[in-house]
Amino acid sequence: MCHDWHTYIYFVLKITYMLKWEEFERMEMRVGTILEVKEFPKAHNPSYQLTIDFGPFGIRQSSAQITKLYTKLDLVGRQVIAVTNFPPKQIANFMSECLVLGTVGDDKTVTLLQPERKTENGLRIA
Repeated sequence: MCHDWHTYIYFVLKITYMLKWEEFERMEMRVGTILEVKEFPKAHNPSYQLTIDFGPFGIRQSSAQITKLYTKLDLVGRQVIAVTNFPPKQIANFMSECLVLGTVGDDKTVTLLQPERKTENGLRIA
């Protein structure tokens, strides 16, 4: 029984903030296709500048620290998932208009989240 209690406490302490359902519903995560990839030498960490097509929601730019696993050629035409309703964020001399999502390993390597199969650009993630 003591072991279960410690596991529970550990789990509770690992959670930094519990979202309310309404907060999750306000977040817009959408599918987009990467159209263009550029080097981003002015970024503090190795990054690319991405141009992403979100279909009816337009074309947006994002900075992504994904250079460890992906080359520019790997990325063009790839579909990704991004949060599209954050305010724009200035990163060095570049304005990032969405947040591309991925898993982050212990060594800070980012593996992109993407649809299991090709879907229509702009579809919302639920």
